[in-house]
Amino acid sequence: MRLVLITLLLVACATHTQAQSRKKKKESRDAAASPTTLDPYSSPQEQREPKRSKRRKSNGPTYNGERAYYDHLEELQKQKAKDEKEMSKPQYSNPMYFGHKRPPKKRPPNKMKFCKVCGIRH
Repeated sequence: MRLVLITLLLVACATHTQAQSRKKKKESRDAAASPTTLDPYSSPQEQREPKRSKRRKSNGPTYNGERAYYDHLEELQKQKAKDEKEMSKPQYSNPMYFGHKRPPKKRPPNKMKFCKVCGIRH
């Protein structure tokens, strides 16, 4: 009995979702064909025509494009080296720094202050 009831509910839900999706597709087609408030006098044929670009077709890579590509690769290598050098600083590599530029002071328990940077009392 339960199996039949569950099956009927699943079938009802599946048909209900399909009916909703079909209705939305029809509405979107009608909306695309009708004129809009921005362009009230346009016909559907005018909307469908693709806009052509004024650029010429490219016959392949050019010397300038190749040079720009290699320049970009060199720039990336320099940036990676710079980032690696930056990360080797103790501020990032030493766990005693907790993300601070300088290691935080160690105060006695009764004089500890709340740190805004790391959220720890030290």
